[in-house]
Parts: sequence; C-alpha cells; structure tokens
Amino acid sequence: MNATDRTPADLLSSALAADPGRPLVTFYDDATGERVELSVATFANWVAKTANLLQDELSVEPGDRVALLLPAHWQTAVWLLACASVGVVADVAGDPKAADVVVSGPEPESLEAARACSGPRIALALRPLGGRFAPAPPEGFADYAVEVPGQGDRFVAYAPVDPEAPALIVAGREFSGAEVVERARAEASGLGLTGPGARILSGLPYDTWEGLSAGLYGPLASGGSVVLCRHLELAGAGVVDQRIEAERVSVTAR
Repeated sequence: MNATDRTPADLLSSALAADPGRPLVTFYDDATGERVELSVATFANWVAKTANLLQDELSVEPGDRVALLLPAHWQTAVWLLACASVGVVADVAGDPKAADVVVSGPEPESLEAARACSGPRIALALRPLGGRFAPAPPEGFADYAVEVPGQGDRFVAYAPVDPEAPALIVAGREFSGAEVVERARAEASGLGLTGPGARILSGLPYDTWEGLSAGLYGPLASGGSVVLCRHLELAGAGVVDQRIEAERVSVTAR
C-alpha cells in the first residue's frame, strides 16, 4: 500500500506492484468443501475483466449504482473492487429497484428480488472455480461465468475515479472511496492486521462494514491477506483450528 492511495482500486494497484504473487484471498465454503486461493495477480485479473464487463458491456458510468445481492465470497470481493475501478456505487444488499445494474447469487430469493431491477441483471452460480449455471442461467439473467472470460485482462477507466464520490453503500451507510480507504487503514491494527504478511480468517458476512473490513478492505489496506470462510458454522472447532494452523492465520473475525 502507498500513502497516496485514495480508492480501493488504488490499494489493489499498489498490492499488485509490490508483490503480485502473494496470496490475497483464500476462500473456503464449508457447505461444499471448496477451497480456492487467489494471488494478488489472479484477483486483479478477475477485477479487470469484471470492470471491463461493467464499463463496456453493461455501459455503466461513474455514479451509477450496482446492487450486489451476494454472500461473502471471493467473487463478491471481485465485484466490489471492479465497481471501485469503474467509479460506480457498490450497493451491498441494496434495493434492485433503485439500481442501474443488479448482480445476484443463485439463491431463489435473491433472484426473485433482483427481477425488480429494470437494468441489466447478472447472476452468479457461485460454483467451484467460478463455474457456469447448468444447464442454463435463470431466465432474464446473464451468466457471469459466461460473460466475463472474454473480457480484456487490462482495464482502463474512461474517466478518472473521484475518491470523494460515493463508492459503497452497506447497511444503509454511504462511503466515498477515500472514506473506505481511510477507515480500513485506521481499523486494520484493531483487527490485528499489523502489517504485510498478517493473515486474517473471517467468517463474517459481507452485509456490514465490519464484515467487509475484516473480509476484504482491512487486509488490502494493510498489505495482509484474508482466509474468507462461507458457512463456517458448518465446520467443527477442530476443523477451524486445523485451518488456522494450515493457513498460518494470525487473527480471526467470526
């Protein structure tokens, strides 16, 4: 990270320049047994492709609102950083009626709510390795896993992102990009993220600032990394203890 970083996208760019090969997000789903590890470079590539999808295919512009009806998941983290890269507002668990684009997980209730959006609708199957819906995506939705692979590996925003513009809405609170960075930096030490190499295990959902801070922004702002766990309640205490040891976790948030 650099002192001049003003947006979450800046933090990712600095992490990529500093050490592209280090782990950034390691994801576990204790309902399926999935584990996937994304280096800074791999994560940044997904972000670039998703940002290109937003900007070029979905025609979003800075200030537009993207409702994210998604759980704590590595693909959700990608969407949050892609929104920051384009300069659109990521509205976590937001009202699809008020959104220009909606992104939904595969849960029937999320898909039904997402249909209220009059703009483009994207659905994520959240299958291991970013797999597609089978045999087809839900009616009225484009399949993220089909749309994103063909996007460019390098992203350049059409307009510079204003750090003071709205960037994130979570639990009814709006943050600018600069506020996300400043708050994540200020709270990192309180989470136990004391510098590069610190590794936090988070089982918190993404629908609160605390969950986003522990599960994404704090590690990114401090040069650390996250072991992001979905359905952690299904893992026994022994499994969690083994994971903490195997992943060299230094602090937990659950």
